[in-house]
Amino acid sequence: MQEESELEYAGFWLRFGATLIDTALLFIVTMPLLLAVYGAEYWTSTTMVMGPADALISYVLPAILVIGLWLRFSATPGKKAIGATIVDARTGGKPGTGQFLIRYAGYFVSALPLGLGCIWAGFDARKQAWHDKMARTVVVRRKAGATEPVRFELPPGPPPA
Repeated sequence: MQEESELEYAGFWLRFGATLIDTALLFIVTMPLLLAVYGAEYWTSTTMVMGPADALISYVLPAILVIGLWLRFSATPGKKAIGATIVDARTGGKPGTGQFLIRYAGYFVSALPLGLGCIWAGFDARKQAWHDKMARTVVVRRKAGATEPVRFELPPGPPPA
């Protein structure tokens, strides 16, 4: 763990940029697979999920990739590109597997009300989106200037698994 004074919270726009990078990379991985299985019909179909392979490639594979990258690096390629990492909000250490699973599931909660849970990071003092709050994580990076310093603190209640 780095010293708190060396870190700053990664804000909404940085995280948005990281998400764009990650989305493009996931698209590069999943689209050729989907086209290999379903052909050009994949682009013209009005069906939400074309079949089991679509569900596996579009939903399960990205979850495995993202959670696997979090477990290995505490970041995705997009977060690495902006110099950010996901840390435990209480200790500043690496989050546990349970925290990463909660964080991933929390993406769906954050996205449901028109993305409000993700936009929340733009207004929160610790730049936490709802999925961060659920998993008790923060996204930090090396300090770039005069910003609000990172504070790791123990919130009330039991820690997530």
